[in-house]
Amino acid sequence: MPDPVVVRGGVVDAPAAPVAARHEPTRPTRADLVRTGVALLLLATLLGAAYVVHGLEVAPGGSVAADAAVLLLVGAALGIAFERGRFCFFCISRDFAERRDADGLRSILTALAVGAIGYAAVLSLFVPDPTAGRLPPEAHIGPVTPVLALGGFVFGIGMVLSHGCIAGHLYRITQGAVRSGVALVGTLVGFGLGFWTWNRLYLGLIGNRAPETWLPTSLGYGGALLATLAVLALVAALLGRWPSRSTTPPRVTGVVGTWRRLVVDRWPPLLTGVVVGLVGVASYLLVGPLGVAAQLGSVTRSVLDAEGALPETLHGLDAFAGCATVVAGAVIDNGWLVIGLVVGAFAAALAGGRVRLERVGATGAVAALVGGVLLGWGAMTALGCTVGVLLSGTQAFALSGWVFAAAFVLGAALAFRFRLQDL
Repeated sequence: MPDPVVVRGGVVDAPAAPVAARHEPTRPTRADLVRTGVALLLLATLLGAAYVVHGLEVAPGGSVAADAAVLLLVGAALGIAFERGRFCFFCISRDFAERRDADGLRSILTALAVGAIGYAAVLSLFVPDPTAGRLPPEAHIGPVTPVLALGGFVFGIGMVLSHGCIAGHLYRITQGAVRSGVALVGTLVGFGLGFWTWNRLYLGLIGNRAPETWLPTSLGYGGALLATLAVLALVAALLGRWPSRSTTPPRVTGVVGTWRRLVVDRWPPLLTGVVVGLVGVASYLLVGPLGVAAQLGSVTRSVLDAEGALPETLHGLDAFAGCATVVAGAVIDNGWLVIGLVVGAFAAALAGGRVRLERVGATGAVAALVGGVLLGWGAMTALGCTVGVLLSGTQAFALSGWVFAAAFVLGAALAFRFRLQDL
């Protein structure tokens, strides 16, 4: 029998890659086939839904139908990649903090590198002359301010305390992670706190002084790409002191081997990074940058607006690029991506037998709720999260992406230092 999936502190971990001494089943069981069949049916239903949505008239304030259909598919691809490759910023950070396992960090570096190369090609189509002073359309190039750094720092602490970033919670809830559900509730509350504190932060620290620094403006595409790859290569070299711990499962050929590699065995870190990077580039080319926070923030903003609890004016908020929130009575663009992500991740987890309902104690639930509040406040204040600002921003050569990344790492490191992940 294969090793069971282990639930560690609210995180559903895939079993360790098998070693040659173990006797792995060469054929899937009937239960495996049923789960895989249901997962394929889910994905087929998603494809059908995308086709139907493509031909619908979407309500005012909602998404353009064609974009919604594409976003469903992009989200599904992202959810599958996240789940199959365990592309979870908390899991990856915890592996390094506790066991000095740097494989997940290499996966992130790969995603950033592949995305930067792809973005350079796409951006050159949208803005042929980057030195002319015009920013590319919809790219997540945010203001570089102390508020951005504060948001990233708080987000990092919230990630460790809640056991996941927003994207991680969205995909891990499909594995049965009850803690992730609690954290997402806290995230909605955190967005509300962010709206209430925004005006004071904007008037005191942002205003009209905030530069939206885009590296190609001064370096050109070639220089910005080389600088980005150089930084990533430097980080990769620093991680070189910790050898890869990835192991290759025993080779199983034929249909069974293909099935295991696709749905059972964890995808290699570098492959996962390549897939995530390519999905990000495709998303920007077709519909816009990746991000998972805008729909959640829009839910909170809409509820507060309906209750008359939203500030009458949110100074400058809607003028900035990033995971923008709106008052809407329908699913916005980002909502379709989130739906696709959840369905794709659930299909992948179900097919691989990784759906396990976890148990969460009172302490863990409180930690998840408080951590979620910090996630929501940090994401609203920084205009995005680890996907929308760190991945999409950095890949688009936005200085704001690097500032968020540095502050996020500092916040997470501090939280790990005080063992907040043990709560």
